[in-house]
Amino acid sequence: MRRLGVLVLMTCLLATSAQSAQLTSSPLPRAADFLEGVRTAIEKNLGRPYVWGASGLKSFDCSGFIWRVMYDNGVLVKRTTARKFYMMLKPVSKEDQWNFGTLVFFDDLKHVGIVDTPKAFFHAQTSVGTNRSEMNAFWRNKIYGFRRLPVPGNAD
Repeated sequence: MRRLGVLVLMTCLLATSAQSAQLTSSPLPRAADFLEGVRTAIEKNLGRPYVWGASGLKSFDCSGFIWRVMYDNGVLVKRTTARKFYMMLKPVSKEDQWNFGTLVFFDDLKHVGIVDTPKAFFHAQTSVGTNRSEMNAFWRNKIYGFRRLPVPGNAD
């Protein structure tokens, strides 16, 4: 009887450790999958009017637009301002600052958008609403800095 108890206990321990190994080896969201979701969330919300303090679904301000894109992709943070996003997110290397999905901050941290290409970005603009704008001289002269969108589940 004692051997049977030890055998049952060992079987349970082996099953539990196998289950644990399966859970820890489950894949984290890949950056490419995350960025695909970011693009989908952006495209879904383009053309919405600008409303100060709004974070969707029918209207946005700049930080509300960023918050909504993050929220729709599993990045759960308190709704905040462009300045606070800048302070809480990780810096981006010079090589990565123009990659799609990087947050770009303007005008002494009063405005934020999402880089599409080195020549364009997405944002909620007071006169236009959510749109894709050219990264022209007007906007380039107002850049304050860049930050990385956090990928859920990544320690980086």
